[in-house]
Amino acid sequence: MTEDTSAHSGERAFIGVAEQTAAVRTGRTSAVELTEQTLTRIERWQPRLNAFTQVLTDRALAQARALDDRQARGEELGPLHGVPIAVKDEVDVEGVPTTFGGAGNTVPATADGEMVRRLRAAGAIIVGKTTLPEFGTWPFTESAAHGYTRNPWDTTRTTGGSSGGSAAAVATGIVAAATGGDGGGSIRIPAAYCGLFGLKPQRGRVSTAPHRDLWRALGTLGVLTRTVADSALLYEVISGSTATDRWQALETGFAVTEPTGPLRIAVSLRCAVPGVRPDPECVAAVRAMAEALAELGHHVEDFEPSYPDVTSAFLPQFLGGIREETDQVDRPDLLERRTRTIAAIARVVAPEPVLRWAERRGEQVAATINTVFDRYDFVLTPTLPHLPGPVGRLDNLGVVRAMRRSIPMTSYTALWNVTGNPAAAIPAGWSPTGLPLSVQLIGRPNDELGILRVATQLEQARPWADRWPDFS
Repeated sequence: MTEDTSAHSGERAFIGVAEQTAAVRTGRTSAVELTEQTLTRIERWQPRLNAFTQVLTDRALAQARALDDRQARGEELGPLHGVPIAVKDEVDVEGVPTTFGGAGNTVPATADGEMVRRLRAAGAIIVGKTTLPEFGTWPFTESAAHGYTRNPWDTTRTTGGSSGGSAAAVATGIVAAATGGDGGGSIRIPAAYCGLFGLKPQRGRVSTAPHRDLWRALGTLGVLTRTVADSALLYEVISGSTATDRWQALETGFAVTEPTGPLRIAVSLRCAVPGVRPDPECVAAVRAMAEALAELGHHVEDFEPSYPDVTSAFLPQFLGGIREETDQVDRPDLLERRTRTIAAIARVVAPEPVLRWAERRGEQVAATINTVFDRYDFVLTPTLPHLPGPVGRLDNLGVVRAMRRSIPMTSYTALWNVTGNPAAAIPAGWSPTGLPLSVQLIGRPNDELGILRVATQLEQARPWADRWPDFS
């Protein structure tokens, strides 16, 4: 698809999270009007994108009316007042089933997950739940229960995954932000394929309650947005832990300002997975963003860290995490065959002692790889080695072939789930065929703020948020 110069012209005041809440607060629109506009966009584009598993029309409008009433009474308003947001269908929303992207769970959640609770408390309106591959297993958003989710820039192509429905919804402006989860790249991969900013936060930054963790030590929850500032605003709202959470990050702030002084940035093209080579367009994107960073005054140089093999740390936690999630559903007979196979394998090869060993191995990997931050402040890499391929990437594939197809997709991202470091997909222009390009910026532990600051500089130097998929 090509750049759109007209289809969104009547909606440009409502593109970003900050702009939307400002419009509601100042009376240029109301929470109800903004929610109705969002629901109309869902109805218009859902048949083309397949981004939602559930649309919560009546609930969203009721919440919007309550927020408008609150504003009319002069009560204190939250930082996300009146903003419609979509939630990836792996996080509980009270009163609706958490499908995990499949058909095996039909029981409505009895309460909001902690992240959703914080969003609502800040004034966000939950308009629907977004697609993912069953249990987020694959980096392609397609499932037997919900079909293919399509890339807004070219609807014959994949959004990546697993937060593909969230990415498609934000990329088209259906919503200004949506939640995601990242256990091996599942925020960064669809953000990259859909032209969005997607930060995987530090492990423990965002609560996974009512669950103790997400895929053991691998997974984190977060958001996808068009702009860096909107992500910073949302992370300010959703960050924090509860007594339920196994992981708790050191406290940090999200007030994005200019970085102080020149930073040391390593540029690494080498993939952590042997045999995976990045496409020329992906390499060119990294080189262009490295040049932009140098022009901004940072010290940028090529440096290839020694990447340890993370298979023994990643694979057991991946298998064990899926097994733990499949154990929660009420209709295991409705799970996809691949999912049932993975759960069965996990029960044999990933018992609790193996999972604990894999977590310790992850700590060893982190200690090794984080030595790069003794020399550099950040590492810049491709987010993905390839441009998005056609939909149907999982058609007729068993577990082994599906894993082989998936490994290149996570070859730059999964390492940082093992170590827990914050890492972000940053838009880096478009390919000659009009598909989004992306780079990944990785920071030392607990330095989400540093990533946001550098990403803000890049956004100002190489803007991306004013270009949209063509839905005219």
